Amino acid sequence: MKISKKDALTWFQFFAELPEDEPLMPRQQELAYAVFAQIEDAVDARNERLMKEIPGLKTLKGRTCYVGGEDRFPKGCLSCLMGTGLSAIRKTNKCNLNCPFCYDYGEMDAIPPIGEGLWEIGGTKFYERDLPLLLSVQKHPTGVSYVYLEPFMEIEKYYGIIRTFHEAGVHQHLYTNGTLATPETLRALGEAGLDELRFNLGASGCSDQVIALMATAKKYIPQVGVETPMTPAFYKAFLQKKQAVLDTGIDFINCAELHLNPNNIDNYAGESLYLCRQGYVSPIWSREITFAIMRMAAQEGWNLVVHDCSNHTKFARDLNLRAKEGGWFGASSYGCEFDRMPYAAFLPVLQDDSLSFLEEEELPHGYRPGELVF
Repeated sequence: MKISKKDALTWFQFFAELPEDEPLMPRQQELAYAVFAQIEDAVDARNERLMKEIPGLKTLKGRTCYVGGEDRFPKGCLSCLMGTGLSAIRKTNKCNLNCPFCYDYGEMDAIPPIGEGLWEIGGTKFYERDLPLLLSVQKHPTGVSYVYLEPFMEIEKYYGIIRTFHEAGVHQHLYTNGTLATPETLRALGEAGLDELRFNLGASGCSDQVIALMATAKKYIPQVGVETPMTPAFYKAFLQKKQAVLDTGIDFINCAELHLNPNNIDNYAGESLYLCRQGYVSPIWSREITFAIMRMAAQEGWNLVVHDCSNHTKFARDLNLRAKEGGWFGASSYGCEFDRMPYAAFLPVLQDDSLSFLEEEELPHGYRPGELVF
């Protein structure tokens, strides 16, 4: 049903007032899904218009969008979208920062440790001495990534495992906010065989120190880039430091569409949100910032890749990974991160006059405000 924006607001105000333990009835669920579809269709139409304004926009077999030369496209993303997926290696359960966009916001002191001397690979705990066994028994992934949370809290522990995977020919990339890195540790990572280093530049507010370290990293590590959620705060800081960032010689900027979970959604209260495929919840402005940076890069001829790491890209990533794992047709782990949908969080977008539904129609009998809906 093509519910009107007025009716959508009325129903979502009602849903927002329901007790947390009271589920929606089937017809109420239909209404909720209709509202989410209307919002998503309007957002998609706006995004399509913005994409048409980007010169030289390219796609990777329909799985993602980018501008720039193919030779600088991050190989870790190729592994994620075209290879055997994003194999995460977890070690460090601490971080030195507390970013409002972090999925673990407010939970930093409750993140469980992996265990002394252990690494989590594929959900299994390994000692570093177990890696020859793992590599001799199972098929090597096209790439692995070091995540969770800030590796430079104990970066010296990473050199040995990086060296082992390098000798096995596995592409490796690592995420960092960059604030704890030093020229010495960056050089050690390069000597160990790290292929790619990604700086969350938004975490430091585009600090001069981190930008300088990005240039240093490029001396020792084959591919260096930025990967950070697109927020208005980052965009403002980036515009002020744009030339300094470009002068570092980095290879790419991965513009991550910010998606929200129960930990960080309150930090974006009052923003216009949308629900993507009944999965990720994101502020509408996040991907619009991506398109603004991509358009700027294309028009100004930046010598790097700007990659649209959107909710669509993450959906394609999960489809690819499940297919490579032998999953059934259509299998994916993509889904919603809320046990109960936060209907109140969508009231601002339904009150946002700048976003209009593409098509509206009167609700059928039994679905109209004031009627009893089961």
